[in-house]
Amino acid sequence: MRIREHPILDFTRGPPLKFTFNGNILEGYPNESVLAALWANGIKSLKKGGPPQGPFCQIGYCSGCMARVNGRPRVRTCLEPVSEGLIVEIEEEPLPPKVTHEAEEGKAEIIETDVMVVGSGPAGISAAIAARGEGLRVDVFERHFRPGGQLVKQTHKFFGSGKLFGGQRGFQIARRLIQDANSLGVRIHTRAPVIGWFKEGFFAVAAQDRLVLVKPRTVIVSTGAVERFLPFPGNTLPGVMGAGAAQTLMNEYGVKPGNRAVVVGAGNVGLIVAYQLLQAGVEVAAVVEVMKEIGGWLVHAAKLRRRGIPILTSHTVIRAEGKNSVERVIVSQVNDKFEPIPGTEKTFEADLLLLAVGLTPEARLLAEMGARMVWTSELGGYVPYRNKYMETSIPGVFVAGDASGIEEATTAILTGRIAGYSAAINILGPRDELLRKREEAIRELEAARMTPFSTKVLKGVGKVMLSELQA
Repeated sequence: MRIREHPILDFTRGPPLKFTFNGNILEGYPNESVLAALWANGIKSLKKGGPPQGPFCQIGYCSGCMARVNGRPRVRTCLEPVSEGLIVEIEEEPLPPKVTHEAEEGKAEIIETDVMVVGSGPAGISAAIAARGEGLRVDVFERHFRPGGQLVKQTHKFFGSGKLFGGQRGFQIARRLIQDANSLGVRIHTRAPVIGWFKEGFFAVAAQDRLVLVKPRTVIVSTGAVERFLPFPGNTLPGVMGAGAAQTLMNEYGVKPGNRAVVVGAGNVGLIVAYQLLQAGVEVAAVVEVMKEIGGWLVHAAKLRRRGIPILTSHTVIRAEGKNSVERVIVSQVNDKFEPIPGTEKTFEADLLLLAVGLTPEARLLAEMGARMVWTSELGGYVPYRNKYMETSIPGVFVAGDASGIEEATTAILTGRIAGYSAAINILGPRDELLRKREEAIRELEAARMTPFSTKVLKGVGKVMLSELQA
């Protein structure tokens, strides 16, 4: 299932690394997740007993990839890099094990920093660059073993001006941002998920099996988003996954997620991923869209239609079938109430069913901290109130990127810059040049939102804006 040739990406793999899975010796490669290596070797389910269940997200939020690794239980293998001699086993116990030890008092590492950034996607890295450029100490904490967030698996060229990376591909933008952050001296901590906040003003980070307590002066939460699921029979079969999960496998690790796919959702994500599947050598049987019209840019749809890929509007998936993994997908036409119309079913032989049905902001850390939150359908779910400077209802705590509402990479970069400059102003005071930089970023954000797709976003932003007196 490994991709050997690709029109855009060059998967130059290092020497193979041998590891064991349930006693069998397998091969993976450097900078590859355990889950990707297992998938490349044809292992799609890590569940013991009962119906098979596969991974859905590939970014550490679902439970479909958990296994025992070197004796450590409940490890998310999508966040675990392959290493020589690694021992991976399917879990024996159905529930998380009891804690058998306690952290020794006084032994936790303590990091004091000016700006703590949670998440290293386009928003987080951009925020870190902005704040670090003003001479502040900036520490970024990322749960994955490589920084960059969702940009690292984007192969399409971005629209917009060259100043905002227009004409560059997502993985190229990620590489540039990370290089800039490193050159400035931003401290990026990978495999370091933030696991809690305490009212005394510090955060707990599980940094590669050691406890770290972070004491920041300001905080920027840029934790991104998670993919939405759909309820239908067979939705947990291996081979049913989010569109972003397929991008992770094929664009980040060079592993084919399947051989023949059905994509649900004809927004920009669904259309782009469908074309990326073709580039990876995966046949696309159809793109299915429940609305009467496609929701993405016509340029993306045209690329599929030129390849003969049907885009079935007013259709939805009604079930996935298969014994140990997806073998076929049944879709149906829907009426004006989005209900399946009997007798209109279509069956596609496929081993891959991708759901590109939207994202939900991942803002739970802010909710835990006590930020004022609100459900806003236009922004994708629960998001924090904030002012135009990206400051939440908690003074000195900022939000950026999809955690503040679902948009796209360009606006994530800009909200990150605004949050970074705002964090610097919070610490350094309202310096004229710093205020000018922030106002320029705000103007660029307003310009970036002047597209037909931003109408809904602007409506949502209007609902969550705090006045400066409320902030």
